[in-house]
Amino acid sequence: MSFEYRAKYELWCRMADDETKAELLSIREDDNEIKERFYKDLSFGTAGLRGIIGAGTDRMNMYTVCRATQGLADYVLQKGPEAAGRGVAISYDCRHFSKEFAWAAASVLAGNGIHVYIYNEMEPTPALSFALRHVGAVSGIMITASHNPAKYNGYKVYGEDGAQLGVAESALVLAAIQKTDMFTGVRRMDASLAIREGLITVMDEAVLSAYSDAVCACLKNPALAKAEGADLKIVYTPFHGTGFKPVMRALKTCGFTSVYPVEAQTVPDPNFSTVRSPNPEEPDGFLMATDLANEKDADIIIGTDPDSDRIGVLCKQNGEYTILNGNQTGILLLDYILSQEKNLTKDDYVVSTIVSSNMVSRMADFYGVSSYRVYTGFRFIASIIKHHEDESLAGRYLFGFEESYGYLPGTYARDKDAVSAALLIAEAALYYKKQGKTLLDQLDFLWQTHGYFIERTDSVYMEGLDGLEKMQALLAKTAQNPFKTIGSMNVRAFYNYQEGYKLDFESGEKTALSFEPSNVLYFELPENGFFILRPSGTEPKIKLYFSVRGNSQADAQNKLSELSAAVTELLS
Repeated sequence: MSFEYRAKYELWCRMADDETKAELLSIREDDNEIKERFYKDLSFGTAGLRGIIGAGTDRMNMYTVCRATQGLADYVLQKGPEAAGRGVAISYDCRHFSKEFAWAAASVLAGNGIHVYIYNEMEPTPALSFALRHVGAVSGIMITASHNPAKYNGYKVYGEDGAQLGVAESALVLAAIQKTDMFTGVRRMDASLAIREGLITVMDEAVLSAYSDAVCACLKNPALAKAEGADLKIVYTPFHGTGFKPVMRALKTCGFTSVYPVEAQTVPDPNFSTVRSPNPEEPDGFLMATDLANEKDADIIIGTDPDSDRIGVLCKQNGEYTILNGNQTGILLLDYILSQEKNLTKDDYVVSTIVSSNMVSRMADFYGVSSYRVYTGFRFIASIIKHHEDESLAGRYLFGFEESYGYLPGTYARDKDAVSAALLIAEAALYYKKQGKTLLDQLDFLWQTHGYFIERTDSVYMEGLDGLEKMQALLAKTAQNPFKTIGSMNVRAFYNYQEGYKLDFESGEKTALSFEPSNVLYFELPENGFFILRPSGTEPKIKLYFSVRGNSQADAQNKLSELSAAVTELLS
């Protein structure tokens, strides 16, 4: 190991550009830092690449980005000249080097004779998913690290259906990447020359307009929004990211003209200097927005993460702004969409993930539609849409969401979209305001109707060289000896998605699961509750998911606290 990472370091010191060499020479006496940067290659999986920006094989930089793009280019070229002609679409967010990485990727693709469509400024992840299908490309690249801290960047790869690459396709791209020499195996063409020769097309206003039209078509009561949208006061923050222009455009186009952006956070800022974290899941990110909302007496606050695929919502109730969690927003949107749709049938369907609220299936049954549960990751929701389209199955896709603040109300894109979610949240808030209710009032009504489902997600961080080993050891130990009781609750069944089986503790029956293997451990609890252990796909942490159902909000909160404390004791 020592020779390998030191040898890689010395190779980079010889082969890299002068700026990179200077960065590497500054750490020459810090063996731990060298090891952190070179002990492995930055992982490429179904989430693409994601890592800390800097020099090294385990960092995001021009060399790792260009090598990955050469691998993608080889993958596209294997499909033949027609695929190369259809090309690859590219977008990027506000992060450090996002624009530079995007244009570097474009120059590599062009250097391989592959047509490129690229936005001329930063645009959201869902706008990339839309554009890819709109122009007929075979693949797409989004340069983003979503809501990670400012020191990170990432590289997501999409397939021709507009969803992130699946396991099989990612493996093919990875195989091509691994064959590519970091310094000598990458073919590039000057971007200006590629534009002149027609290999790079800068996407114009027409593509953005088409995306905006698709977003606006998701409204359920467009006449209500047009006529009375100004009555709803909205404070909006894009957390310095890509959402500002498309979200403001969609809201104002559809009639929501009383929108007050947090001006200091509309400015693109790769350091996200006005927030501790640009994550709409975290309440303290909304401090500036809440101050403005109090000043304007706003009805709701919405915030989109840097690549505008996730959204957070706060609602005013009794003079205070209360944040909704991802499940609560999803439940509200699901109910609003289903309540406004006409002629629902059992073939119509909604999709959520196995870590999202079990309230989804109850509501689907209530409205007489089908529901699917898939793994975490929006590509799995997209795969259900694709399957229905490929097989020409009856029924409409109505809504999909995951508890991590991601929602998609239409099939125009195949990744979560905070732009359309912002529009529908505004419409629902307006609709209930006209009835003298808030979103929180409606949520309480839904709890009274379907049961008080309350969820929480915690994270256990395991960083450093041995972080992955610790995560794997904890999951392996739990899988080998699954909990049969958690606190006062008897576990009804244990689902080992890695091994592909369900073990019913009441009957002792063991049955196969129809899911592809994934490192997820699911404990089914009484009254539609659950506890789940799952490693994050993008960060060095294990995620713990808790869900309970109570007879009242207080009852559910007590059960949730008991469950969380019991799990903490079991895992300690």
